[in-house]
Amino acid sequence: MLHPELIPRVAERFKALADPVRLRLLSALMERERTVGELAEMCGKRQPNVSQQLAALAHAGLVAGRKEGQRVYYRIADPYIARICGAVCEGLAHEARSEEPIRRKLSRRASQGGEVARG
Repeated sequence: MLHPELIPRVAERFKALADPVRLRLLSALMERERTVGELAEMCGKRQPNVSQQLAALAHAGLVAGRKEGQRVYYRIADPYIARICGAVCEGLAHEARSEEPIRRKLSRRASQGGEVARG
């Protein structure tokens, strides 16, 4: 059960995770700390956009930066974020494995001229 006082903060973290670019940034940062330039190149985005996304992640407490000369190196600030993302990925993989036999069965029916339910 979620503690009622923490619900707004939990929602803020999940909101920060709801963007594919932010998830790509987090994924890259799970390997090691990186600069905005490195992250922009990896994601195929412009540096100002990446900086904006990193600011949102930092505001949610998920990443932190450290300045070294002219560069800022970003890292994961919440060690639990990798576990959260991993759990979601495991759930999706399990779901896909569970649905695969159904997809094959529907595909066989369709190839045999049977009806396929559309959702």
